[in-house]
Amino acid sequence: MSELKDSISMKGVFSLKVYKNGEMVDEYIENNLIVNIARDQMARLVAGDVAGRSIDRIAFGTNGAAESPTDNQITSMFDKEINGHTYMASGQVRFDWRLETTENNGMAIMEFGLLTADGTLFARRTRSNPIHKDSDISIEGEWTIIFN
Repeated sequence: MSELKDSISMKGVFSLKVYKNGEMVDEYIENNLIVNIARDQMARLVAGDVAGRSIDRIAFGTNGAAESPTDNQITSMFDKEINGHTYMASGQVRFDWRLETTENNGMAIMEFGLLTADGTLFARRTRSNPIHKDSDISIEGEWTIIFN
C-alpha cells in the first residue's frame, strides 16, 4: 500500500510604500514569516471554531529583531483595521492597509504584523531601518497570504 500525502504550506508577501507630504519616498517588497500559532488558528477555523479567527487588523511596532516562528506579539503595538481583502488567485488572499498621517505619530516603526480578530499574531515582518512616523508620513501596503 502506498502512502498518500498532501502538503499545504503557507507563505506571505509583504509590501509597503512610504509617502512624505504625498510623495513616495520608499518602497519595500519582501517575503514574510507566518508564525507557528497561525497554524493553530487555521486548524480551529477549519473545525468550525470561527469566532475571532479571521484576519482583520494590521499592527505596527518597534522591535526590529529577526522574525521567528515562535513570535506571538508585536512590541509597543499600534493596531488598526485593515482596509479590505481580495482573493487574488486560488489559495491566495491579499489584505490592503493604510496608516494615515494622523495615526501613530512618534513611533520608529520596525515591525509589522497581521492580527486575527481575537488579537492573535498571524504573520510578522521586520525592517532593518525604522520608518520614523511623523505627521507628514503615510504608509500603505498589501500583505498577501499564499497557501500552496
